[in-house]
Amino acid sequence: MVDKYDEISKQLRGLVLPELNIDVIENLLNDRVGLIREISRTVQRISVEKNLYLPSENTQILAAAIADEILGVGPLRELMEDPSISDILVNGPDKIFVERSGKLVRTNKRFIDNQQLTEIAKRLVNRVGRRIDESQPLVDARMSDGSRLNVVINPIALDGTSISIRKFSNVSRTLKDLVNWGAMNEQMANFLALAVSCQANIIISGGTGSGKTTLLNALSRHINSDERIITLEDAAELKLQQEHVVRLETKMAGVESSGQVTMRDLMINTLRMRPDRIIVGECRGGETFEMLQAMNTGHDGSMTTLHANSPRDAVSRLENMVMMAGLNLPIDAIRRNISSAVNLLIQANRLHDGSRKITHISEIMGLEGDTIILQDIFSFEISESINGKVQGKFVTPGLSIRSNIYSRAKMHSKDMYLKQIFGQ
Repeated sequence: MVDKYDEISKQLRGLVLPELNIDVIENLLNDRVGLIREISRTVQRISVEKNLYLPSENTQILAAAIADEILGVGPLRELMEDPSISDILVNGPDKIFVERSGKLVRTNKRFIDNQQLTEIAKRLVNRVGRRIDESQPLVDARMSDGSRLNVVINPIALDGTSISIRKFSNVSRTLKDLVNWGAMNEQMANFLALAVSCQANIIISGGTGSGKTTLLNALSRHINSDERIITLEDAAELKLQQEHVVRLETKMAGVESSGQVTMRDLMINTLRMRPDRIIVGECRGGETFEMLQAMNTGHDGSMTTLHANSPRDAVSRLENMVMMAGLNLPIDAIRRNISSAVNLLIQANRLHDGSRKITHISEIMGLEGDTIILQDIFSFEISESINGKVQGKFVTPGLSIRSNIYSRAKMHSKDMYLKQIFGQ
């Protein structure tokens, strides 16, 4: 019966779409219920004319599916509206996965065929003012609700059109939320809040989906309200609460490979805009050099994220990205630049049970020979797994008297509060 319904649905879909009154449909684009009602009437009429019988319930299902296709999301509508879902991953017409609570789960949603999937993918891309075709078979963009959209089609998507959506949350999380989720403890949250308010330069490292942007948003809440903040992103995700914020976003090249604005272009221009703090959504290349220069030349309290699996890996990644600027700096000069610019490295990890933890808060203590010295202020020690759930505890050796954070706290008259955090 399911196979029969699928076949009839496919036939009716092809027959119904050309028969719809475009003027009527356009007037119903903001009324999904009315749109389904109009499509249902057309489905019923064509079912009779072509002797393609469908029960009333199945007619409504088909009408809703066509309506959602017209509205541009197809079978993804319910997934887009589900607040428990953070990512939607489409690997083909019948392979739709979502991420819930850090775990990937296959859904029972499906497209009729790859043609329908590709049509909806193109509509999503068109809605954000971009185009996708064989000459430009991949697009990365920001949707109108802030969600990040990535679409790949043939010839480079070998198993069918691929859609990846990182959903945008309108809720700006706090450090207290992260404590409640078990990502850190209260002592760590208090320390990070103080470090931000004392204008420490911070880099958050971690893998995809480890919570870097969520943490960056939470940290930004502790920036003083009288500071001028400029944010730079490839796809705007940051939700700063302060009034004096300028948001900048990169721009991909147009049809004729013109008009591109890179992260490095934004970074260079930002330095001319009199920022107090600069927040870069993610450093990936040569713009890292300008970011470190900004941290070293009066833009204290600047923050960014990068992809790395540990604080030590993050340092190596910083070195590599500075080299990508093409300035042929010697490695010892790069390391001096990093050690003087960056105060804290925060490592975010997604563990095998799907939970997210701040596994390290490390301070750069300076150079010893040609090695950048790192010292953990906090770390997460894994003890065991019980019923698939990772167990462990957050530990701290305390704060060194040589700490730059201590010096900053003293300069901002907050050293007593810092001592209270560590019970000194």
